Amino acid sequence: MKNTFIILSLLFGFTQVGFAQKKANKFDFVVGQDQQSKYHSIQEVLNLIPSGNTKPVKIFVKQGVYKEVITVDASKSNILLVGENENNTIIQYDNHAGVRLSNGDTLNTWTCATAFIYGNDFQAQHITFSNQAGFNAGQAVALRVEGNRASFYNCKMLGFQDVLFLSGNGVKQYFENCYIEGTTDFIFGAATALFQNCNIHSKKNSHVTAASTNSIIPYGFVFKDCTLTGDSVLNKVSLGRPWSPTASVTYIHCWLGKHIIEEGWNNWKNPANEATARFGEYNSKGPGANPNKRAPWTKQLSENQVAIFTTEKIFGTWVPSKRAL
Repeated sequence: MKNTFIILSLLFGFTQVGFAQKKANKFDFVVGQDQQSKYHSIQEVLNLIPSGNTKPVKIFVKQGVYKEVITVDASKSNILLVGENENNTIIQYDNHAGVRLSNGDTLNTWTCATAFIYGNDFQAQHITFSNQAGFNAGQAVALRVEGNRASFYNCKMLGFQDVLFLSGNGVKQYFENCYIEGTTDFIFGAATALFQNCNIHSKKNSHVTAASTNSIIPYGFVFKDCTLTGDSVLNKVSLGRPWSPTASVTYIHCWLGKHIIEEGWNNWKNPANEATARFGEYNSKGPGANPNKRAPWTKQLSENQVAIFTTEKIFGTWVPSKRAL
């Protein structure tokens, strides 16, 4: 019986390795922590892509925890980064605001990320972006995205405060079937972003979003068919607060857990924001959905009002799609 178990284990192992290798053969670069892999660092491969690149580049990352900071330069477009599995292919670091570097610089919200995406038309699939600086570290970004038309499929963004920084003013980004967790303002920034079928998990009584949408940008963060959950002890989480006065956040057909407060939103201790912030919901469900008790300065959208929140209207000519491997 023991020998049979060993043989089956070996066969299963070889099957898994064979599957990963077969998948990897479709890529331009393969990164892995095993001796068979030529490249052991994701940044090493990103550095090999020439500046000015617009040709599609496919990078496969084998399972493992990659403790490095990665940067996709603004001069490098059309990169596809695919992990073997989002549960065990992890890019992780522990920088946070206030850390002093060897050159004397001090990190801040804009510079403390694990991954920086500046290039346009970037896509990630089955990757975890993680910042594990700790619950009390303050701002500690896992993923900062400034490039236009970035998309993420079946990815995870993990950390605590300020996890997902969508920093490009009005640039467009798409997230599908992603898991995002954090404590305070853990989805924030000025971009136009659509979240489709994502799980948004809170780990502290605080705020989910902190949008800084410019007044001339019609769409900020739009959540469609998403599920908002929280640690079991939470009961004072808001859907968002305005990092800028004209912040725009909309939840459409989302399920909200009991951790969401009855008033739904927060004005960031500034009543003046109530006249300008663009916060709305349509057909929220779950114990955290309380349309009759929401803050009066926020909106419960009508069918006519929600009709403008189509992918085509949000993104214009850009049609996000999961790239074939």
